[in-house]
Amino acid sequence: MLISKLLGERYKEKSGEAAFPSHIYLLRGGYIRQVSNGIFSLLLPAKKIVRKIEQIIREEMDAIDGQEVLFPVVLPAELWQESGRFDSVTNGLIRFKDRVGHDMLLGMTHEEAAVHLARSEVKSYSKYPFMIYQIQTKFRDETRARGGLIRVREFTMKDAYSFHTSQEDLEQYYERALKSYDRIFQRVGIPEVISVRSDNGMMGGKVSHEYMLLSDVGEDTIVICESCGYKANMEIAVSQIAHNGCEEQEIEEVYTPDIKDIDSLATFFKIPANKLMKAAVFAVENSKKPLVVFLRGDLQVNESKLRNTVRANVFPLTDYENVNLCFGFIGAYDLDSEGLDVVYDTSLQGESNLVGGANKLDYHLKGISIDRDIKPVGYVDIAKVNEGDICTKCGSKLNLHRGIEVGNIFQLDTKYTKSMNMTFTDMDGTQKHPVMGCYGIGVGRLLASVIEASHDEYGPIWPMAIAPWQIHICLLNNENENIKQVGFALYEQLSKKYDVLMDDRNVAAGMQFADADLLGIPVRIVVSKRNVEKGELELTTRDKRIKKSIKIEDVEAELTSIIHL
Repeated sequence: MLISKLLGERYKEKSGEAAFPSHIYLLRGGYIRQVSNGIFSLLLPAKKIVRKIEQIIREEMDAIDGQEVLFPVVLPAELWQESGRFDSVTNGLIRFKDRVGHDMLLGMTHEEAAVHLARSEVKSYSKYPFMIYQIQTKFRDETRARGGLIRVREFTMKDAYSFHTSQEDLEQYYERALKSYDRIFQRVGIPEVISVRSDNGMMGGKVSHEYMLLSDVGEDTIVICESCGYKANMEIAVSQIAHNGCEEQEIEEVYTPDIKDIDSLATFFKIPANKLMKAAVFAVENSKKPLVVFLRGDLQVNESKLRNTVRANVFPLTDYENVNLCFGFIGAYDLDSEGLDVVYDTSLQGESNLVGGANKLDYHLKGISIDRDIKPVGYVDIAKVNEGDICTKCGSKLNLHRGIEVGNIFQLDTKYTKSMNMTFTDMDGTQKHPVMGCYGIGVGRLLASVIEASHDEYGPIWPMAIAPWQIHICLLNNENENIKQVGFALYEQLSKKYDVLMDDRNVAAGMQFADADLLGIPVRIVVSKRNVEKGELELTTRDKRIKKSIKIEDVEAELTSIIHL
């Protein structure tokens, strides 16, 4: 490819809308152009990278017995109604009616389509296990589209679905998939990706893992124990709570005029936040009862854990009308719980001498003992883990990191096969519902994540396996006929074996080098008057590890030692 023919300008200036390195360089380098919020066109450099990532994914999916298929983008509502997700999935799913008024949707994920295909094709245990996968464009009406390709509304996804006759068989295959994902991320150039336990969310099932690239620009919080290797997404992470061990005191009502937040209360009572008991109030989907959550004042409610506890979506309560609560002063002691659902976090278990709301305007109580004064029926873990909390496995301190989710895998049990009545005849003649696994990788997000992991102040540093081109020839002073002849001869020679881009423009060397940095191609060969007069070329690598002059006739031998095909 000649840069003079390459569509897509490269820019020196950073776009005001871009904050992440990947977003900045994808715009500046002529990889993507925004069409709408969270929707992008890909130009040739990005498309070539995507094609190479997809090929790596295909090879690894085929290696674990995957069969590539292609599901429709548009699906009839009936499939999602069978699974129950047409009504339960409220965020991101695009529903519409076709020209005859039939309810349709855009597939944001394809569990239902996979079951629809498989249930008509596989009737006997002898065909199990099997896995089908696709690489396809999807649309999710994401409310938090941001960061270029990090979080988008339209995206290319590899999604795979495995079917098994038993949970044990699924678990064995799940381990194969885990290792396959490790190989994928290593091959695309980010071997530092880690797998963490995560919440299954709308996917259903009981076990899932997310693959995370630790990065300051990530929007997920990962809890890690450096001592024993415990890793989990904040959504499901657990920790040991260090209790205060205070002696019991008598309850005392204290006038606290207009003091409602934890920091102000801690200052007023001259105590740390962990000696306060706070209340958070939520609305629960399909319930008329407000949900009141009590937990220690130094902790925050983990809404994912709370959703799993009540088995419904939850939202911070915003409509206070006709709710019999004294907001700002809600307390567990003498709470009139009629018309309410109440949950107590495990952080309160055994605590004494706490300060909490008095359920009375401008008053709090101090000296509250949970076991003596409240006596909850039970406790549940619904708090977020804090930096420095204690690991439940080894007792060491936990650390919090930011991460970008680049892949996920789920054990789905029979959530979809049972609801959609997919069965097979087992070897004993009985009809059973197969168990499923689900395995996803966002291709565009993976591309952006590679930049986040590998860039410098000038642009991306592409790994050889997915670089848009392997070699970038900078042809300087191309008005010189000898330079031009050497450059084009080199271009023709190397293009027979490698993927080569040549800058044939008659522009300053500085512009050529700046564009080369933005394109991030692993090997750069400079053809200049000074070098050619000596019968040499200048060879450098984008990561700066190699920079040397080589004889023109030795160029292929030198490249062979650098580029391993």
